[in-house]
Amino acid sequence: MNKFIFSLIVLIFLNNCSFNQNSKIWKNKDNGIETSKNTKKFFDEKEKVVSEHNQGLKFNLNQIKNNNKILDNKNNFGSQNYKGQLNKIGNYKFSKIGDINKLDLKPIFLEEGIIFFDKKGTIIKYDKNQKVIWKKNYYSKSEKKLLPKLNFLLDEGNIIITDNLAKLYSIKLSNGELNWSKYNSYSFNSRIKKNKDKFFSVDYKNILRCYEIKDGSECWNFATEDSFTVSNAKYSLIILNNSIIFSNSLGDITAVDIDTGLIVWQLPTQNSAIINEAYNFKVSKIVSDGDSVFFSNNKNEFYSIDGITGNVNWINKINSILTPILIENLIFTVSNEGYLFVIEKKNGNIIRVTDLFKNYKTKKRENIYPIGFVIGNKNLYLTNSDGKMIVVGIEDGKIIKIEKVSGGLVSEPFIFNNNLYVIRNGSILQYN
Repeated sequence: MNKFIFSLIVLIFLNNCSFNQNSKIWKNKDNGIETSKNTKKFFDEKEKVVSEHNQGLKFNLNQIKNNNKILDNKNNFGSQNYKGQLNKIGNYKFSKIGDINKLDLKPIFLEEGIIFFDKKGTIIKYDKNQKVIWKKNYYSKSEKKLLPKLNFLLDEGNIIITDNLAKLYSIKLSNGELNWSKYNSYSFNSRIKKNKDKFFSVDYKNILRCYEIKDGSECWNFATEDSFTVSNAKYSLIILNNSIIFSNSLGDITAVDIDTGLIVWQLPTQNSAIINEAYNFKVSKIVSDGDSVFFSNNKNEFYSIDGITGNVNWINKINSILTPILIENLIFTVSNEGYLFVIEKKNGNIIRVTDLFKNYKTKKRENIYPIGFVIGNKNLYLTNSDGKMIVVGIEDGKIIKIEKVSGGLVSEPFIFNNNLYVIRNGSILQYN
């Protein structure tokens, strides 16, 4: 009888102390490592901004120097020279690019026209009146069916191309004739940067590769940790001092010596084991002012790090995958929820927050997201996933105009020679 009673008591005890987090046996679980102040929580829920901040604050930008850069090895374009009224004056047409969920593409802008490509990888050079000067295609029939996506780099009288089919080649700017052509082991997933007689790109295996401009031969490569998933966002790279600094699909930021390909420093920003289980991790493009490096992600983190050592200067809670823009001591970025942040560059303090989606109804804004933005002389131009462009006054943060660009996907806007350009699927629109 005693054995029976003992067994019954044990059974009741085990039943009431089941091993789940709600059981009383876990009442001290909050005292464990998971709540340690020194432990970083990866992939917390996004903390969305729900209110504006300092709307009465105005900036005086009269002394700001505007530029006309379309290429910069530090991705630091700042405010650019554009005072236009968004009157459409040109339409560069091409056959629609199929199988695409983001127009993360960039044309070559020339004084006399534009260079872009179509759905079969045909490279097209247009004059400034939208007329085709020449067309060249260097893909086989089978390759054309794979719908190549091209990245361009202008190198004096030549154009260097990498693509998502692992091909790299060089053509003449004047007539499109081929200089050389090679294949990489893996597809490319970044834009191209150059330094002297070399150019650089990152492939889908998180490998930074260095090539000779003259013939495309590989001079060195540097592999970072691979991911089990394939990123649907392009990786970013900049050239700072004598280093290539680049991002990968795991959120690592790595600096490599430009001559030797040896590592200088690396900053892991996420837990790689968790990243491999997440299919939607995205990082903005990297930007540098020459001293610090700035970037953000869709996990509510905006970083400033030292460009020489890779040490973190500060981190702020901003949820954005858009390329930040630096103007003197200020940083401008737009969150994935449509809020414009103005940040103090030195210490990361948020100075002003403006809701750019305030004119959308709640259900509508839940289904749209920002694509990219540029800053002109006085205004910011933001394109969105609904095909509209929002024009915002930088000094006071007020919305000036909402322009419908397309009924579908659009690219980030570009400014060149006092004109603004936006890619939609099938054409590049030019505004004065």
